[in-house]
Amino acid sequence: MENPTDEHGKLSEPFLTSSPSKGGFRTLPFILAMEAFERVAIVGITTNMIVYLTGEFGMETATAASVIFVWSAATGFTPIIGAFIADSYMGKYPMIGIGTIIGFLGMILLWSTAMIPQARPYCDQFNTICEAPTIPQLLLLYFSLGLISIGAGGIRSSFMAIGVDQLDERNNSHGFFNWCYVTLMFSSLIAVTLIVYIQDNMGWKMGFGVPVMLMFLSAVAFFLPSSFYIKLKPKASLLTGLAQVIVASFRNRHIALPSHAANEVYYIREGSMLQVPSEKLRFLNKACMIKNPQEDLTSKGTASNPWSLCTIDQVEDLKALIRVMPLCSAGIMLSVTVNQGSLMVIQAGTMDRHVTSNFEIPAASFSLFMMISVVVWIAFYDQIALPLASKIKGQPVRLGLKQRMGIGLLCSCASMVASAFVECTRRKIAIEEGFSDEPQAVVHMSALWVLPFYVLAGLSEAFNAIALIEFCYSNLPKTMSTIAANVNGLGGFTGNLVASLITSMVDNVTKKEGKAGFRVI
Repeated sequence: MENPTDEHGKLSEPFLTSSPSKGGFRTLPFILAMEAFERVAIVGITTNMIVYLTGEFGMETATAASVIFVWSAATGFTPIIGAFIADSYMGKYPMIGIGTIIGFLGMILLWSTAMIPQARPYCDQFNTICEAPTIPQLLLLYFSLGLISIGAGGIRSSFMAIGVDQLDERNNSHGFFNWCYVTLMFSSLIAVTLIVYIQDNMGWKMGFGVPVMLMFLSAVAFFLPSSFYIKLKPKASLLTGLAQVIVASFRNRHIALPSHAANEVYYIREGSMLQVPSEKLRFLNKACMIKNPQEDLTSKGTASNPWSLCTIDQVEDLKALIRVMPLCSAGIMLSVTVNQGSLMVIQAGTMDRHVTSNFEIPAASFSLFMMISVVVWIAFYDQIALPLASKIKGQPVRLGLKQRMGIGLLCSCASMVASAFVECTRRKIAIEEGFSDEPQAVVHMSALWVLPFYVLAGLSEAFNAIALIEFCYSNLPKTMSTIAANVNGLGGFTGNLVASLITSMVDNVTKKEGKAGFRVI
């Protein structure tokens, strides 16, 4: 607990090894394929969802953006819930299996809103005049999005952790995390190009039908090698254990801590390597102090009341979780930045997207530049920058995890500066060309000006997201491995809610005194 993996240590063993009976390299392609299919499906519908909601459901831009922010927040938070359930009750394998099935059902329901005319409000052929959606239509839409979020939570909560379970050594996970992230980026590239192209050129029936098939393939890819997975059983409930530490430390708040820790003072779980609690967050140590052995312990040596006496391991688990939360919360504003993609789609749609006279980039496909920057940087960092720096210095060289997270936050700030500059310029041109009352009009400004935002946002993801996962995984115990792979999602969840709040505030403020409200002008 007090000696996490050294972030500067050299990886002396290959990260992919195989077992003669269970696990090993042979299971990883199926796990990655399962997540790749799921990621293509969900990113494919998310990227263009604002166009679907404003065009087919007649929502205002601010309303549609808020719906997407809340949905994205839910999709970011469900993996955290799934992680606790997987580590405490169900295990990783059942959690992923249920997630693929629920996600598939959610995709079918969303597809039905495009297939069945009565499932969405009536709009004219140009989508300029739409009726207001009815309550049943909105309920069907929101229920389908909710199922997709729950399914994504089941899959994303455990796929990294179950992948690491297949490896022999936990410390060999660095390469797995990196190339797993590269796989996800390539999946997202396919989503924002192929799926978006299908939606723009073949309609929403086909555009949502393809993700349905992808979710089906995701389930097949996961269940196919079931007999070869290493399936670790969950331990005791983590949530209950953490809650017991909080309650026990509060009940024992008046007990004085000993000046010198001794084994006989604390309750030690049988077989535990921890003999005394750490000195950090000492007030929690009161939860594992034995006050009266005759009253606190049973004849078998177990706690008479686990809500008054906890093991040292329980206390250290809670301490580890508390220690990683500040850095996880630092990613909130980064999530606010990266999740501006829906509004950037509307912005790019009002700019000149032609690359040649006969080809223009779909507005929703500009996010592929963010993913390209992630993939290129990861490959450059691992295969060129680190080996070259190590060769020059004559010893292994790596940026520290906290350094990488800090650089990611700086790139995030720079991306918003670039975005603000481009929007000020675009708005000025729109007003000069007389389009202030025509928010959908295309101005004479190349959409390639949005590339700095996407490139810098991609670099912020490459630096911050992977480093944060590694940090959490190396600072939390193995019993919390699923939580470690998903605790960074808390920043994404909060970031989406903050983004929704900002959008609503801007919309309400700009509607005052007869102004048009939140829109691209």
